[in-house]
Amino acid sequence: MTTPQSIIILILLVTIGMFLWGRWRHDMVALGAMLACVFTGLIEAETAFNGFGHPAVITVACVLVLSRALQSSGAVDVLTRLVLPAKAGPTLSIAALTVLAALLSGFMNNVGALALLMPVAIQLAHRLKLAPGQVLMPLAFASILGGTMTLIGTPPNLIISGIRRSEGLESFKMFDFTAVGAAITAVGLIFIILLGWRLVPKRKQAGTEGFETGAYITEVRIPDGSKADGMKLREVEAVLDNADAQVVGLVRNDVRVTAPSSGRYLRALDVLIIEAEADALTKVLSDLGLELAHAKKKSDAKEESDSTAENNAKAEEEAAKDSRQTAKIDENAARSLSRDAAVADSKAELVSANATGDSKEADSDDESGKPAEKPAEKERKSDEIVLAELAVLPSSSLVNRSAADMLLRTRYSINLLAVSRHGRRSMARLRSMRLRAGDLLLMQGAPDVLQDFANNTGCVPLAERELRIPNKRNAIMSTVIMLLAVALAALGILPAAVSFAAGVLATMAFRTLPWRLVYESVDWPVVVLLASLLPVAGAMQSTGAASLIASVLLDTLAQGNAVIGLAVILITTLILTDLMNNAATAAVMAPIALGAANQLGVNPDTFLMAVAVGASCAFLTPIGHQNNTLILGPGGFRFGDYWRMGLPLDVLVVLVGLPMLLLVWPL
Repeated sequence: MTTPQSIIILILLVTIGMFLWGRWRHDMVALGAMLACVFTGLIEAETAFNGFGHPAVITVACVLVLSRALQSSGAVDVLTRLVLPAKAGPTLSIAALTVLAALLSGFMNNVGALALLMPVAIQLAHRLKLAPGQVLMPLAFASILGGTMTLIGTPPNLIISGIRRSEGLESFKMFDFTAVGAAITAVGLIFIILLGWRLVPKRKQAGTEGFETGAYITEVRIPDGSKADGMKLREVEAVLDNADAQVVGLVRNDVRVTAPSSGRYLRALDVLIIEAEADALTKVLSDLGLELAHAKKKSDAKEESDSTAENNAKAEEEAAKDSRQTAKIDENAARSLSRDAAVADSKAELVSANATGDSKEADSDDESGKPAEKPAEKERKSDEIVLAELAVLPSSSLVNRSAADMLLRTRYSINLLAVSRHGRRSMARLRSMRLRAGDLLLMQGAPDVLQDFANNTGCVPLAERELRIPNKRNAIMSTVIMLLAVALAALGILPAAVSFAAGVLATMAFRTLPWRLVYESVDWPVVVLLASLLPVAGAMQSTGAASLIASVLLDTLAQGNAVIGLAVILITTLILTDLMNNAATAAVMAPIALGAANQLGVNPDTFLMAVAVGASCAFLTPIGHQNNTLILGPGGFRFGDYWRMGLPLDVLVVLVGLPMLLLVWPL
C-alpha cells in the first residue's frame, strides 16, 4: 500500500465515521473530506472546486427548481385529485397513492413528491381508520423506489452517471436506468400494496393526537400586588420554564395579543393565557402570585381588603381544584381552551379567537423606567386563530435552530406550543430546544401566517389542503417545460445539464415560479455534498485505493466470481446507504465498483448500476434517506420500526435487481 493510498483510505474511513456519527451535517463532512485531500496533496487546489461545475451537480440543482415550479403551480394537485379514488378501500387507495408517488418521483425530486402527498396520505389514513404510519411508510418507500427509474429520479443516479463520464465514457442517458429500476419498482409496489403496509407498526399518530398529554390552556390574571406586576414578559417566562409552562397569549383591556413580545411589561389586571400541565399550574400561580381568571369573579362578594396572601391561597386552591377536574374550564373563562377540545375540533380553532384585534399598546422603556409600549411590536388582526401541525423537512431552515433563534413571536406572531420527536411529545424548554429534521411542531397563529411560515421555512402542513391553483397558465406551462426538458435529454438532443438549465431559464422567463423562489428551491447542502465528494471519488481512483479496496472485497468474499462480486457490491451499498446519506454512499462506492469491474475484467456499467440501485434503496432506518426522516414524526415511528417492511423490500431488491442487472447489462 502506497502513502497516497493510505492517506485516502484514512480520509475515507474518517468520512464514513463522521457520516455515521451524524453530529455534523453531511455537506460539512463532505467539504471537510475534500479539503483534507487538498491539504494532503491528493487533489490539486486549482481543480478542487471543479465539482461545483460538474454536469451532475448542475442537473440536480435545475431539477429541484423545476420540481418546485410543479409544486407551487398546483399541477401535481390536479393530478392527485384525478388519480386518487374518493371512496376506495385500503388496498386500492394505497395502490393509487403509491403508484402516483413512484411515477412523480421518477421525474421530480422525490422529497418534493412525498411532501406534496403527505397531507393526502394522512387524510386517507383518517378516512380508512388506519394508523397514519400505515399509509406514510408505503408512500415514502414508493417515492424512493420511483427514483430508481430515471437519470433525474435521485441524486445517486446522477452521481453514477458523472463518475462514468469522468472515466472517459459517455454519461448515462435519461432512461438507461429504467429497465432495472422499473422492474424493482414494480415488484416493490406489488409487495407494498398487498402485504407491506400491513407490516407497518400501528403507532399512535404523532400529529394532533400525539400532542395529548394532559396539558391545557387556561387564563390567569395578574392581581394588584402580584410579583408579576411590572415584570417583563421574558422574566415571567423564565419562571414558567421551570414548571414546563409557557405564555401563549395576553389579554389587556379586552384586546388579545396572540404572540406578545417578550419585552412587554406586564400590568395588574392583565390576563395571561398559559399552557401548562395540570399538576404544574398550582406552582406557577404560587411562584408569581397569580390567580385564575375566573377566581376573582367567584370571589366578588368578598371584601376588597383581603390580603395578597389570602388571594394567593385562594388561587392555589382553585388551581388544585382545576387539576382534579382535568382542566374543566367554566363559561366565565370563555377564552380558555382545553387541549383535548382543540384536538377533537377538525379546524383546531381556539374558542377565544374572536377576541383578537390590534393592540393599541406597544412596549418600550422610557427614561423614568415606567412601563410603556414598543411601537415596533407586531400585532395582528385575525378572525381565526388555529392550531397547525407542521413536519420539518430535512432541508428546512428550521433544522438546528430554536424558537428563540427564529424570534417566532416577534417576526411571525405565532407560538410554538409543542414538539413531537420520535413519537414523543416535548413541551419543556421549547424556546431553547433545537429542532431536527422529522420533528412535528404544534403551532398556534392565524391560518395565513402559519401557511406562509410553512412555505418560507420548508415545513409540510399535515392537514388536507384545498385545491389551489394560483394560476392555471402556470400549471400548464410548468408541466410543458418539464416534459420538454425531459424529452430533450432523453432523445440525446441536449446533455441533461443543458436541457434542464434551459428549463430553468424558461421557468424564469415565463414566470411560472417567482424569481425569489428560484434560488430558494435549490437544496444547497445536497449541492455542496455532491460537488465536494466527486473530487474525492476521483482521488480514490487516481491513487489506486478504489482498486485496492475492491481487490480485498473480491478476494475475501467473491473469490474471483463476477456474479458473487456483483452481489457483494450491491449488498454492501444497500447496507451503507441505510447508515449514511444515499448520495454520499454512491460517491464512495462507485470508485470501488469500478475497481472491482477492472479486477474481474467485466463490464463496469453492470457494477455502476448495482451501486445506483443499492444507494437509492434505503429502507431500514430513518436516517438513510430524507423521505424516511420526514415521516418519522408524523408516523410516530421509532428507529427500529422501518426494518419490518424495509427488510423484505431489501431482499426483493437483491432478488430482482441481480437478474435484471445481468440481463440488461451483461457482464
